[in-house]
Amino acid sequence: MQSTPQQKSELKKSCVNCGAELLYAPGTTELKCEYCGHTQDIPPSEIGLQELELSPYLDAFGAQSHSEVITMLECKNCGANQHIEENYKSLHCVYCTMPLIIEDAHNEEWILPGAVLPFQLSKEKAHQIFKQWVRKLWWAPNKLQKATLDPQNTKGLYVPYWTFDAQLFANYKGQRGDYYYVSVPYTTTVNGKTVTRTRQERRTRWSPASGSISGFVDDTLIKASKQKAGIIPQKISRWDLKVLQPFDSSYLAGFVTEKYTIPLKDGHLAAGKEAEQIADRWARRDIGGDTQRISSIDMRLSEETFKHILLPVYVSAYSFKGKRYNFFVNGQTGELSGKRPYSFWKIFLFILMIVAILVGIVFAIDYFQQTQ
Repeated sequence: MQSTPQQKSELKKSCVNCGAELLYAPGTTELKCEYCGHTQDIPPSEIGLQELELSPYLDAFGAQSHSEVITMLECKNCGANQHIEENYKSLHCVYCTMPLIIEDAHNEEWILPGAVLPFQLSKEKAHQIFKQWVRKLWWAPNKLQKATLDPQNTKGLYVPYWTFDAQLFANYKGQRGDYYYVSVPYTTTVNGKTVTRTRQERRTRWSPASGSISGFVDDTLIKASKQKAGIIPQKISRWDLKVLQPFDSSYLAGFVTEKYTIPLKDGHLAAGKEAEQIADRWARRDIGGDTQRISSIDMRLSEETFKHILLPVYVSAYSFKGKRYNFFVNGQTGELSGKRPYSFWKIFLFILMIVAILVGIVFAIDYFQQTQ
């Protein structure tokens, strides 16, 4: 594996007009100054997306060839590792809102991202999606409604993932099932008389099957971080990886970047399980018929490569009666998901109102009957 040039993910660019730091403008390929409005193009990459050979990294040999040191802050409450740019105004954990202590910053080595999916939605747009969602919630506490008034509660976060590519080959043994139908007699009662009728019942004819399958497994996506809480829901964890961009630190400007806490080795094990499921699906498709049984699959992966990639999510955290709630917006698609608190008093008053209406109806009916 050849060494690639080092890139500094903490490199900052200043505005040529006023000297302020340039920030990435979501949905563009530009950096923009939030003070004077000056923009600067992010140049296209000359090297493209970089797939790294997996084996040397698993063996720890050559692990320094595509890595760098980054300054990190670890949340003492939920354990999230976050790199926060110097310009970021609020040093609070994006997951649990607990203050981050700048004196606790420390340097860690990480495998340099090979690709990034830049934010396509602005922070203001994500906050608007969150506000619209909250307005539609039944029995939400008034404090939650107030929390949506402040866009500072919504923060942009680049979440780390591993992707794995491999050539898959497998030999399998199993059975092919083909459906057929037989007429089965049964008795029933019609007009007080017992009659015999027939009905069609499905049967399965099994025959032995074996063979081999092969193909390319592309971009198996494995989450590379975990915390005590604040887990990103599966509902919003869908991105179009076909529009990944070669990593450029410019896309990180103005956002929080989370460092992976799931090692490459563990990510590879999870990807292997995904590959086993893929092999099972391919084997069943190869067997054909109406249904299949798989008794054994001997799977092998070769030419394995991986990427460390960063994917965009907006996070809004809110505490209510000592419990934290997280809301997530996919920074590419705008899909939203989150858990919400309920107002006890709103539900209680609603139930009282329903009871009062029912009691009123009962009294009205009783009064009407007495006047007849």
